[in-house]
Amino acid sequence: MAALFLSLLFAVWPAHASRVTDIRAEEGSLVVQFDDQVESASIFGLEGPDRLAIDIEGASADDLGARDLAFGHLRGGQFDADTARIVLDLDRPVTVSDLRFAADGRSLTIELAKANAAEFARLLGLGRQSILAPAMARRAPEHRGYSVSMKLARPRSSGNLPKIYGRDDPRLPLVVIDAGHGGHDPGAISPFGGQREKDVTLAIAKRVRDELVKSGQARVALTRDDDSFIVLQNRYAIARKLGADLFISIHADSAENEEATGATVYTLSEVASDREAQKLAARENKADIINGINLGVAGDDLSSILIDLTQRETMNVSSDFAQLLAREAKQNMKVKQHAHRFASFVVLKAPDTPSVLFETGYLTNADDVAFLASAEGQRKVASGISSAVQVHFAKKLAMR
Repeated sequence: MAALFLSLLFAVWPAHASRVTDIRAEEGSLVVQFDDQVESASIFGLEGPDRLAIDIEGASADDLGARDLAFGHLRGGQFDADTARIVLDLDRPVTVSDLRFAADGRSLTIELAKANAAEFARLLGLGRQSILAPAMARRAPEHRGYSVSMKLARPRSSGNLPKIYGRDDPRLPLVVIDAGHGGHDPGAISPFGGQREKDVTLAIAKRVRDELVKSGQARVALTRDDDSFIVLQNRYAIARKLGADLFISIHADSAENEEATGATVYTLSEVASDREAQKLAARENKADIINGINLGVAGDDLSSILIDLTQRETMNVSSDFAQLLAREAKQNMKVKQHAHRFASFVVLKAPDTPSVLFETGYLTNADDVAFLASAEGQRKVASGISSAVQVHFAKKLAMR
Protein backbone atom coordinates (compact mmCIF):
# COMPACT_ATOMS: atom_id res chain seq x y z
CA MET A 1 0.00 0.00 0.00
CA ALA A 2 2.83 2.39 0.85
CA ALA A 3 4.41 1.86 -2.57
CA LEU A 4 1.05 2.41 -4.29
CA PHE A 5 0.47 5.60 -2.30
CA LEU A 6 3.88 6.98 -3.22
CA SER A 7 3.41 6.18 -6.89
CA LEU A 8 0.06 7.96 -6.90
CA LEU A 9 1.52 10.91 -5.01
CA PHE A 10 4.30 11.44 -7.51
CA ALA A 11 1.87 11.00 -10.38
CA VAL A 12 -0.13 13.96 -9.07
CA TRP A 13 2.87 16.10 -8.04
CA PRO A 14 5.12 16.25 -11.11
CA ALA A 15 8.90 16.35 -10.78
CA HIS A 16 10.86 19.46 -11.69
CA ALA A 17 11.02 20.34 -15.38
CA SER A 18 13.73 23.00 -15.31
CA ARG A 19 17.42 23.10 -14.46
CA VAL A 20 19.55 25.90 -13.00
CA THR A 21 22.13 26.52 -15.71
CA ASP A 22 24.07 29.49 -14.37
CA ILE A 23 24.46 31.85 -11.41
CA ARG A 24 26.41 35.06 -11.87
CA ALA A 25 27.05 38.32 -10.04
CA GLU A 26 26.11 41.56 -11.84
CA GLU A 27 26.70 44.93 -10.10
CA GLY A 28 25.28 44.05 -6.71
CA SER A 29 22.88 41.42 -8.01
CA LEU A 30 22.72 37.67 -8.23
CA VAL A 31 21.20 36.39 -11.47
CA VAL A 32 20.01 32.77 -11.58
CA GLN A 33 19.43 31.34 -15.05
CA PHE A 34 17.14 28.39 -15.95
CA ASP A 35 16.78 26.30 -19.10
CA ASP A 36 12.98 26.28 -18.78
CA GLN A 37 10.20 27.93 -16.77
CA VAL A 38 10.08 27.35 -13.01
CA GLU A 39 7.20 27.82 -10.58
CA SER A 40 8.29 30.19 -7.83
CA ALA A 41 11.21 31.38 -5.75
CA SER A 42 11.74 32.38 -2.14
CA ILE A 43 14.62 33.83 -0.15
CA PHE A 44 15.37 33.97 3.56
CA GLY A 45 18.28 34.78 5.84
CA LEU A 46 20.05 32.48 8.30
CA GLU A 47 22.53 33.24 11.05
CA GLY A 48 25.41 31.43 12.74
CA PRO A 49 27.07 31.84 10.22
CA ASP A 50 25.23 34.53 8.22
CA ARG A 51 23.75 33.12 5.03
CA LEU A 52 21.13 33.73 2.37
CA ALA A 53 19.14 30.76 1.10
CA ILE A 54 17.24 30.85 -2.19
CA ASP A 55 14.73 28.10 -2.97
CA ILE A 56 13.58 27.58 -6.57
CA GLU A 57 10.39 25.53 -6.88
CA GLY A 58 10.12 23.42 -10.02
CA ALA A 59 13.87 23.26 -10.66
CA SER A 60 16.91 21.04 -10.23
CA ALA A 61 20.46 22.06 -9.33
CA ASP A 62 22.53 18.92 -9.24
CA ASP A 63 25.79 20.25 -10.70
CA LEU A 64 26.16 23.84 -9.49
CA GLY A 65 29.43 23.29 -7.68
CA ALA A 66 30.79 26.04 -5.41
CA ARG A 67 32.40 29.39 -6.15
CA ASP A 68 33.29 32.75 -4.63
CA LEU A 69 31.16 35.72 -5.67
CA ALA A 70 31.06 39.38 -4.68
CA PHE A 71 29.12 38.88 -1.44
CA GLY A 72 30.51 35.53 -0.33
CA HIS A 73 30.82 31.85 -1.11
CA LEU A 74 28.09 30.33 -3.27
CA ARG A 75 26.98 26.69 -3.20
CA GLY A 76 23.87 24.85 -4.21
CA GLY A 77 22.14 21.56 -4.79
CA GLN A 78 18.85 19.71 -4.66
CA PHE A 79 16.85 20.41 -1.49
CA ASP A 80 14.00 18.03 -2.30
CA ALA A 81 12.48 16.36 -5.36
CA ASP A 82 11.05 19.61 -6.72
CA THR A 83 13.20 22.34 -5.13
CA ALA A 84 16.68 23.63 -5.94
CA ARG A 85 18.40 25.45 -3.07
CA ILE A 86 21.18 28.00 -3.50
CA VAL A 87 23.08 29.17 -0.42
CA LEU A 88 25.30 32.24 -0.22
CA ASP A 89 27.68 32.16 2.76
CA LEU A 90 28.04 35.89 3.41
CA ASP A 91 31.35 37.57 4.09
CA ARG A 92 29.51 40.72 5.21
CA PRO A 93 25.87 41.63 6.10
CA VAL A 94 23.48 42.39 3.24
CA THR A 95 19.86 43.31 2.64
CA VAL A 96 17.62 42.14 -0.21
CA SER A 97 16.23 45.16 -2.03
CA ASP A 98 14.43 43.31 -4.84
CA LEU A 99 13.51 39.82 -5.99
CA ARG A 100 12.12 39.48 -9.51
CA PHE A 101 11.73 37.11 -12.43
CA ALA A 102 12.41 38.07 -16.03
CA ALA A 103 9.30 38.39 -18.20
CA ASP A 104 9.87 34.95 -19.73
CA GLY A 105 10.35 33.35 -16.31
CA ARG A 106 13.77 31.95 -17.22
CA SER A 107 15.92 34.04 -14.92
CA LEU A 108 15.66 35.34 -11.37
CA THR A 109 17.41 38.51 -10.16
CA ILE A 110 18.15 39.11 -6.48
CA GLU A 111 19.24 42.68 -5.77
CA LEU A 112 21.61 42.82 -2.80
CA ALA A 113 23.00 45.81 -0.93
CA LYS A 114 25.62 46.21 1.79
CA ALA A 115 24.12 46.45 5.27
CA ASN A 116 25.03 46.67 8.93
CA ALA A 117 24.27 44.03 11.55
CA ALA A 118 20.97 45.65 12.55
CA GLU A 119 19.75 45.74 8.95
CA PHE A 120 20.65 42.09 8.46
CA ALA A 121 18.77 41.27 11.67
CA ARG A 122 15.69 42.95 10.19
CA LEU A 123 16.10 40.78 7.09
CA LEU A 124 16.15 37.70 9.33
CA GLY A 125 12.98 38.94 11.00
CA LEU A 126 11.13 39.11 7.69
CA GLY A 127 11.38 35.35 7.33
CA ARG A 128 10.80 33.80 3.93
CA GLN A 129 9.98 36.21 1.08
CA SER A 130 8.32 34.55 -1.90
CA ILE A 131 7.55 35.39 -5.51
CA LEU A 132 5.67 33.51 -8.22
CA ALA A 133 7.10 33.13 -11.70
CA PRO A 134 5.17 35.11 -14.34
CA ALA A 135 1.88 33.39 -15.13
CA MET A 136 2.44 33.65 -18.88
CA ALA A 137 5.70 31.75 -18.52
CA ARG A 138 3.91 28.75 -17.07
CA ARG A 139 0.65 28.69 -18.99
CA ALA A 140 -0.51 28.88 -22.58
CA PRO A 141 -2.11 32.25 -23.46
CA GLU A 142 -5.78 32.38 -22.58
CA HIS A 143 -8.32 33.33 -25.22
CA ARG A 144 -10.11 36.59 -24.50
CA GLY A 145 -13.52 37.89 -25.49
CA TYR A 146 -15.75 35.75 -23.29
CA SER A 147 -16.20 34.83 -19.66
CA VAL A 148 -17.39 31.74 -17.86
CA SER A 149 -19.21 31.74 -14.54
CA MET A 150 -20.17 28.68 -12.54
CA LYS A 151 -21.00 27.54 -9.04
CA LEU A 152 -19.29 24.51 -7.56
CA ALA A 153 -21.40 21.92 -5.81
CA ARG A 154 -20.85 21.59 -2.07
CA PRO A 155 -19.26 18.39 -0.76
CA ARG A 156 -21.64 15.73 0.48
CA SER A 157 -22.48 16.22 4.13
CA SER A 158 -20.76 13.99 6.65
CA GLY A 159 -21.28 14.43 10.36
CA ASN A 160 -22.66 17.37 12.30
CA LEU A 161 -21.92 20.87 11.05
CA PRO A 162 -21.01 23.61 13.54
CA LYS A 163 -23.52 26.13 14.87
CA ILE A 164 -24.01 29.37 12.93
CA TYR A 165 -23.99 32.47 15.15
CA GLY A 166 -25.65 35.80 14.38
CA ARG A 167 -28.97 36.98 13.04
CA ASP A 168 -30.97 34.26 11.31
CA ASP A 169 -30.91 36.03 7.98
CA PRO A 170 -29.60 34.08 4.95
CA ARG A 171 -28.91 37.38 3.17
CA LEU A 172 -26.08 38.07 5.61
CA PRO A 173 -22.68 36.75 4.47
CA LEU A 174 -21.36 33.70 6.30
CA VAL A 175 -17.78 33.69 7.60
CA VAL A 176 -16.14 30.50 8.85
CA ILE A 177 -13.33 31.05 11.37
CA ASP A 178 -10.84 28.21 11.74
CA ALA A 179 -8.79 28.03 14.95
CA GLY A 180 -5.57 26.31 13.91
CA HIS A 181 -4.37 23.04 15.49
CA GLY A 182 -6.21 21.48 18.46
CA GLY A 183 -6.48 18.22 20.38
CA HIS A 184 -3.28 16.19 20.23
CA ASP A 185 -1.74 18.84 17.94
CA PRO A 186 -0.69 21.82 20.09
CA GLY A 187 0.99 23.73 17.26
CA ALA A 188 3.84 26.03 18.26
CA ILE A 189 4.71 26.23 21.96
CA SER A 190 6.15 29.49 23.26
CA PRO A 191 9.48 29.44 25.13
CA PHE A 192 8.12 32.47 27.02
CA GLY A 193 5.51 30.97 29.34
CA GLY A 194 4.63 27.82 27.41
CA GLN A 195 1.55 29.19 25.65
CA ARG A 196 0.28 26.74 23.03
CA GLU A 197 -0.77 27.84 19.57
CA LYS A 198 -3.98 25.79 19.71
CA ASP A 199 -5.15 27.73 22.81
CA VAL A 200 -4.21 31.16 21.47
CA THR A 201 -5.91 30.57 18.11
CA LEU A 202 -9.11 29.30 19.74
CA ALA A 203 -9.30 32.32 22.04
CA ILE A 204 -8.82 34.69 19.07
CA ALA A 205 -11.35 32.79 16.91
CA LYS A 206 -14.00 33.16 19.61
CA ARG A 207 -13.21 36.87 19.93
CA VAL A 208 -13.60 37.29 16.17
CA ARG A 209 -16.94 35.47 16.29
CA ASP A 210 -18.19 37.75 19.06
CA GLU A 211 -17.02 40.92 17.27
CA LEU A 212 -18.71 39.96 14.01
CA VAL A 213 -21.94 38.88 15.67
CA LYS A 214 -22.00 42.16 17.61
CA SER A 215 -21.59 44.10 14.35
CA GLY A 216 -24.73 42.51 12.91
CA GLN A 217 -23.05 42.47 9.49
CA ALA A 218 -22.28 38.76 9.18
CA ARG A 219 -23.11 35.27 10.37
CA VAL A 220 -20.24 33.24 11.83
CA ALA A 221 -19.34 29.60 12.33
CA LEU A 222 -16.26 28.11 14.01
CA THR A 223 -14.63 24.95 12.71
CA ARG A 224 -13.94 24.12 16.35
CA ASP A 225 -15.09 25.76 19.58
CA ASP A 226 -13.21 23.45 21.94
CA ASP A 227 -9.89 21.60 22.19
CA SER A 228 -10.63 19.13 19.41
CA PHE A 229 -8.55 17.95 16.46
CA ILE A 230 -9.82 18.41 12.89
CA VAL A 231 -8.05 17.09 9.82
CA LEU A 232 -6.92 19.88 7.49
CA GLN A 233 -9.14 18.90 4.56
CA ASN A 234 -12.19 18.80 6.85
CA ARG A 235 -11.58 22.38 7.94
CA TYR A 236 -12.22 23.89 4.53
CA ALA A 237 -14.80 21.17 3.79
CA ILE A 238 -16.87 22.59 6.66
CA ALA A 239 -16.79 26.01 5.00
CA ARG A 240 -17.89 24.51 1.67
CA LYS A 241 -20.68 22.46 3.24
CA LEU A 242 -22.03 25.56 4.98
CA GLY A 243 -21.79 27.62 1.78
CA ALA A 244 -19.42 30.10 3.42
CA ASP A 245 -18.63 33.40 1.72
CA LEU A 246 -15.24 33.65 3.43
CA PHE A 247 -12.88 31.29 5.30
CA ILE A 248 -10.26 32.62 7.74
CA SER A 249 -7.77 30.25 9.37
CA ILE A 250 -6.12 31.69 12.50
CA HIS A 251 -2.55 30.70 13.42
CA ALA A 252 0.44 31.94 15.44
CA ASP A 253 3.88 31.50 13.89
CA SER A 254 7.23 30.34 15.26
CA ALA A 255 10.81 31.00 14.16
CA GLU A 256 14.34 30.08 15.14
CA ASN A 257 15.11 33.78 15.39
CA GLU A 258 13.45 35.23 18.50
CA GLU A 259 13.51 38.69 16.91
CA ALA A 260 11.04 37.61 14.19
CA THR A 261 7.84 39.56 14.80
CA GLY A 262 4.63 40.71 13.18
CA ALA A 263 1.61 39.23 11.42
CA THR A 264 1.39 37.84 7.89
CA VAL A 265 -1.54 36.87 5.66
CA TYR A 266 -1.28 33.92 3.28
CA THR A 267 -3.36 33.08 0.25
CA LEU A 268 -3.10 30.17 -2.14
CA SER A 269 -0.41 30.46 -4.79
CA GLU A 270 -1.18 30.01 -8.48
CA VAL A 271 1.15 27.03 -8.59
CA ALA A 272 -0.76 25.34 -5.79
CA SER A 273 -4.02 26.09 -7.59
CA ASP A 274 -2.87 24.39 -10.76
CA ARG A 275 -1.90 21.26 -8.87
CA GLU A 276 -5.11 21.17 -6.84
CA ALA A 277 -7.13 21.58 -10.02
CA GLN A 278 -5.37 18.52 -11.43
CA LYS A 279 -6.26 16.50 -8.36
CA LEU A 280 -9.90 17.65 -8.44
CA ALA A 281 -10.28 16.85 -12.12
CA ALA A 282 -8.87 13.36 -11.56
CA ARG A 283 -11.41 12.33 -8.95
CA GLU A 284 -13.85 9.59 -9.89
CA ASN A 285 -16.83 11.59 -8.65
CA LYS A 286 -15.86 14.68 -10.63
CA ALA A 287 -19.34 14.82 -12.16
CA ASP A 288 -20.48 16.15 -8.77
CA ILE A 289 -17.97 19.01 -8.67
CA ILE A 290 -19.75 21.57 -10.83
CA ASN A 291 -23.53 21.98 -10.84
CA GLY A 292 -25.12 21.38 -14.21
CA ILE A 293 -21.92 20.26 -15.93
CA ASN A 294 -21.11 16.59 -16.17
CA LEU A 295 -17.34 16.72 -16.05
CA GLY A 296 -17.18 12.97 -16.46
CA VAL A 297 -18.54 13.43 -19.96
CA ALA A 298 -16.63 16.65 -20.60
CA GLY A 299 -13.20 15.04 -20.35
CA ASP A 300 -10.11 15.82 -18.33
CA ASP A 301 -8.98 18.90 -20.28
CA LEU A 302 -12.32 20.70 -20.00
CA SER A 303 -12.68 19.61 -16.37
CA SER A 304 -9.33 21.18 -15.49
CA ILE A 305 -10.17 24.41 -17.36
CA LEU A 306 -13.55 24.86 -15.65
CA ILE A 307 -12.19 24.13 -12.19
CA ASP A 308 -9.19 26.37 -12.84
CA LEU A 309 -11.39 29.29 -13.93
CA THR A 310 -13.42 29.04 -10.74
CA GLN A 311 -10.36 28.73 -8.53
CA ARG A 312 -8.63 31.68 -10.21
CA GLU A 313 -11.60 33.90 -9.41
CA THR A 314 -11.61 32.61 -5.82
CA MET A 315 -7.89 33.37 -5.54
CA ASN A 316 -8.43 36.92 -6.79
CA VAL A 317 -11.07 37.56 -4.11
CA SER A 318 -8.81 35.95 -1.49
CA SER A 319 -5.90 38.20 -2.46
CA ASP A 320 -8.06 41.32 -2.28
CA PHE A 321 -9.23 40.36 1.19
CA ALA A 322 -5.69 39.50 2.32
CA GLN A 323 -4.48 42.99 1.44
CA LEU A 324 -7.50 44.52 3.15
CA LEU A 325 -6.90 42.41 6.27
CA ALA A 326 -3.24 43.45 6.43
CA ARG A 327 -4.28 47.12 6.16
CA GLU A 328 -6.98 46.94 8.82
CA ALA A 329 -4.89 44.83 11.20
CA LYS A 330 -2.11 47.44 11.15
CA GLN A 331 -4.39 49.78 13.09
CA ASN A 332 -4.30 47.45 16.11
CA MET A 333 -1.19 45.25 15.99
CA LYS A 334 2.25 44.68 14.48
CA VAL A 335 2.08 43.57 10.84
CA LYS A 336 5.03 42.82 8.59
CA GLN A 337 5.86 45.36 5.91
CA HIS A 338 5.16 42.89 3.10
CA ALA A 339 2.42 41.02 4.91
CA HIS A 340 0.64 39.32 2.00
CA ARG A 341 2.37 36.09 1.00
CA PHE A 342 1.55 32.98 -1.00
CA ALA A 343 1.74 29.32 0.00
CA SER A 344 0.01 26.02 -0.70
CA PHE A 345 -1.49 25.48 2.76
CA VAL A 346 -4.03 22.67 2.60
CA VAL A 347 -6.70 24.72 4.39
CA LEU A 348 -6.63 27.29 1.56
CA LYS A 349 -7.48 24.82 -1.20
CA ALA A 350 -11.27 25.07 -1.34
CA PRO A 351 -11.76 25.91 -5.04
CA ASP A 352 -14.86 28.04 -4.50
CA THR A 353 -14.46 29.64 -1.05
CA PRO A 354 -12.26 32.75 -0.71
CA SER A 355 -9.74 31.79 1.98
CA VAL A 356 -6.85 33.30 3.92
CA LEU A 357 -4.52 32.02 6.62
CA PHE A 358 -3.69 34.73 9.16
CA GLU A 359 -0.45 34.23 11.10
CA THR A 360 -1.16 36.65 13.93
CA GLY A 361 2.42 36.87 15.21
CA TYR A 362 5.26 34.78 16.62
CA LEU A 363 4.96 32.73 19.79
CA THR A 364 8.77 32.67 19.76
CA ASN A 365 8.90 36.46 20.18
CA ALA A 366 8.48 37.70 23.76
CA ASP A 367 6.49 40.81 22.80
CA ASP A 368 4.26 39.02 20.29
CA VAL A 369 3.32 36.20 22.66
CA ALA A 370 2.57 38.62 25.49
CA PHE A 371 0.24 40.49 23.13
CA LEU A 372 -1.46 37.40 21.65
CA ALA A 373 -1.97 35.69 25.01
CA SER A 374 -3.56 38.78 26.60
CA ALA A 375 -7.27 39.56 26.54
CA GLU A 376 -6.54 43.06 25.22
CA GLY A 377 -4.27 41.74 22.46
CA GLN A 378 -6.86 39.18 21.38
CA ARG A 379 -9.50 41.90 21.33
CA LYS A 380 -7.31 44.04 19.07
CA VAL A 381 -6.61 41.16 16.68
CA ALA A 382 -10.32 40.35 16.53
CA SER A 383 -11.17 44.00 15.95
CA GLY A 384 -8.84 44.17 12.95
CA ILE A 385 -10.25 40.98 11.42
CA SER A 386 -13.84 42.08 12.06
CA SER A 387 -13.19 45.48 10.48
CA ALA A 388 -11.65 43.87 7.38
CA VAL A 389 -14.60 41.48 7.00
CA GLN A 390 -17.13 44.30 7.24
CA VAL A 391 -15.29 46.46 4.69
CA HIS A 392 -14.89 43.46 2.37
CA PHE A 393 -18.59 42.68 2.24
CA ALA A 394 -19.59 46.35 2.13
CA LYS A 395 -17.46 46.75 -1.00
CA LYS A 396 -19.05 43.65 -2.56
CA LEU A 397 -22.53 45.01 -1.80
CA ALA A 398 -21.65 48.38 -3.34
CA MET A 399 -20.47 46.69 -6.55
CA ARG A 400 -23.78 44.89 -7.16
